[in-house]
Amino acid sequence: MSDAQLHEETLARLDEDRAGVGDVFNLAVDIGPVPMQVGACLILDAGPGFDLTRVRRSIAERVCAVPRLRQRLVPTPLGCGRPLWIDDAAFDPDHHIHTAVCPSPGGEDALLDLAATTIGRPLDASRPLWSITLVTGLADGRIGMIVCFHHVLADGIGGLAVLGRLVDGMAAPAPRAFPVPAPSRRRLAADAWRTRLRALTGLPRAWPAIRRAAAELGAPRPLTRCSLNAPAGVRQRLLTVTASLADVRRFAHVHGGTVNDAVLAAITGAVRTLLARRGESIPDLVVSVPVSARASATTARLGNQVGVMPLRLPARGALGQRLERTATITRARKSTTPGASSHLLARVGAILARVHLMGWLLQHQNLIHTVVTNVRGPEEPLFFDGARVETIIPISLVRGNVTVAFSVLSYAGSLVVTIVADAERVPDVPCLTRALEEEFAAMS
Repeated sequence: MSDAQLHEETLARLDEDRAGVGDVFNLAVDIGPVPMQVGACLILDAGPGFDLTRVRRSIAERVCAVPRLRQRLVPTPLGCGRPLWIDDAAFDPDHHIHTAVCPSPGGEDALLDLAATTIGRPLDASRPLWSITLVTGLADGRIGMIVCFHHVLADGIGGLAVLGRLVDGMAAPAPRAFPVPAPSRRRLAADAWRTRLRALTGLPRAWPAIRRAAAELGAPRPLTRCSLNAPAGVRQRLLTVTASLADVRRFAHVHGGTVNDAVLAAITGAVRTLLARRGESIPDLVVSVPVSARASATTARLGNQVGVMPLRLPARGALGQRLERTATITRARKSTTPGASSHLLARVGAILARVHLMGWLLQHQNLIHTVVTNVRGPEEPLFFDGARVETIIPISLVRGNVTVAFSVLSYAGSLVVTIVADAERVPDVPCLTRALEEEFAAMS
């Protein structure tokens, strides 16, 4: 390989290993008592021969298929650009793979309480930013697997890509040198200046990109204040609602919408019921919907490419009527460039963090009531070390002044909605759960 080719390959590797603009944004908003961490809780149908020691060994071997899981994020010297992912020469899987016993009686509620505590505990920034906790003591001999990673490592689609490399049936990764030495300061500085110059040459295309981002974000309008907006704390509660994906899809199509439209309509109705029990009423629910800038992700290119689409959804009317109006709203707001707002949000967020306004904004924003994240998961069942993955429960904690949020994942014919709520601010979350169950039951 010539010196020029080696130089180009090194630059390409640097580009892949730098934290992206969206990743820097996730670092900027990682302030306050709740860490910017996400994850999932898998429930495995383990048989009598399921050996945790063997499982730990399998995980340790399979993480080698995802280079990012053996890297840590480090800041670069002044003038050398964004933070860099470098191989952790002291990487030890035992620092990341843990075991725990589910509190009695070993039901889903106890498992989810453990998951909320695990994902709400900050990861060690001096090591790769992930952990897996294997949970025994579940009813019927099942095994829980709590996967946690910092949002800077991957967005929702990227997290699924990581999970896909850890389950059974994946080909062994191509051999890769490890650890690869970190690049020199001189090379980092040269790459940083190259990136800045490339950004300058792209200025003529900046205005159309800003217009697309603004269209996705929509015109900001203050929302109707209600008890949903209050400072969220560390103690959080998780509850789930499961529905038939086929039933939801069929109901959505009858009313001219998508599965996502049906989910949004159901959530809006459930929140309306919760507020009515509190003696409150709002004309519409303002929901922040993350929008991915990519249809899929591979573990070779993780990070965050996610924009935001705030939607003002009707809170009144029957389910079918709300679904039809929701479908009309989302069709009008969908961009030809999904996730177009990702870079603009990241740039603005970085500026706000630099002037120490991000924390105040998160606690005092008056633009959204809640967040609904919806990710399409595998259509066929997954297996881990021979055990069938019965369900995958997505988890994203509430932060700032949003006390209730929803994470949605389709998997093997089922739709799982995780309700996460501040345990003190939303003691009536079981009411919200029952209301959401009724909304989905009306679709069957």
